Amino acid sequence: MYTEDADLSTTFSMVGERPCLSLYQTTHRSHPENVQDPIRFRNLVKSLQTSLEAEYPADVIVPLLKPFHALADDSSFWNGTRDGLAVLGSKDSFRVFRLQRPVADQAIVADSFHIKPFMRVRQAADQFFVLGINRNTFRLYKGNPDVLDEIQPDASIPQTMTAALGNELTGKEQTVASYGGVGHGHTAMHHGLGGLEVEVAIDDERFFRVVDKAILAHYSRPTGLPLILATLPAHRELFHRISHNPFLMPTGIDHYTDTMSLDELRACAWRELAPQIEERITSLIEEYGTARSHDLGDDDLPMVATAIASGRVATLLVEADREIPGRFDVSTGTVQYADLASPRADDLLDDMAESAVKMGGTVVIVPSAQMPSTTGIAAIYRFSVSP
Repeated sequence: MYTEDADLSTTFSMVGERPCLSLYQTTHRSHPENVQDPIRFRNLVKSLQTSLEAEYPADVIVPLLKPFHALADDSSFWNGTRDGLAVLGSKDSFRVFRLQRPVADQAIVADSFHIKPFMRVRQAADQFFVLGINRNTFRLYKGNPDVLDEIQPDASIPQTMTAALGNELTGKEQTVASYGGVGHGHTAMHHGLGGLEVEVAIDDERFFRVVDKAILAHYSRPTGLPLILATLPAHRELFHRISHNPFLMPTGIDHYTDTMSLDELRACAWRELAPQIEERITSLIEEYGTARSHDLGDDDLPMVATAIASGRVATLLVEADREIPGRFDVSTGTVQYADLASPRADDLLDDMAESAVKMGGTVVIVPSAQMPSTTGIAAIYRFSVSP
């Protein structure tokens, strides 16, 4: 299954029998750069095979690698790649994620999926949606500071006013009186407009409500990503007034997306979002410093591991480019260091981050230059433990 966009919970739900195979690779969008991508992918699959052969027999290895080989031979897939690729497979699951960011090439065989690179790409800190809407249709985009891609909306979402309203679409021959039951406040809301203008305004509002509900259910709520509106000022005012989306940013872009290139749209969206992102990271670092001064924060890896296992970690900051080989036993809260060259080596930071989320905590992957500790991890606790 090839997935363009999936929230992190989709990855967490992939729990299968060991061994778990995790492959990450930088890919390219266009020729000639993308010519080497399938070749590099096959080399990474060979690395998986070498690791597997150190511990498993052929009758286990062959079916595990079969979908990887099939993907390597799928020319249509390699002609539609983006900036990165994540492939996670086990005996009973196989998922492929096209990513909007490059990732370091890795091929890992372990007892669980290696998801920290996936988390780095998928973290909410600098990801966002852009919704372009007018009174006839809408377009949805997903991006980060470097790239913006249009998303093909879920097939269940009507993409035009005609599709959304169907038989309820106001016709020129219909009267304003026929819309008396649409909702409270319409008469006052559209006071001063002519009959046809009122009908058009009501249709606009109804269409915007359908889009707002669909975007919240299918995209905003599952991911928690900010939503930036791109539309004419009059439509932006209406959409903000009717929207129930808590992820909709109060400011937006005063142009419909058809009037801008993707790069122009990305740049405008990032200008809106960048101050909010910088403020969030600064606030988290300050919060960690305050928590630590009150014995509610720590960067000692074994101590943090114990806190994760007991559900004490509210927020976990993890250094983006750091790996510490070993294993984390969430049932006991203990860590065991290992050699990264071991075919069964996991990343402690990866496992601890996954467990923290499963225990109800929030994980933020922080760039190395901004990390407030030297251990690769920093935890803010929900409560302290009395000595």
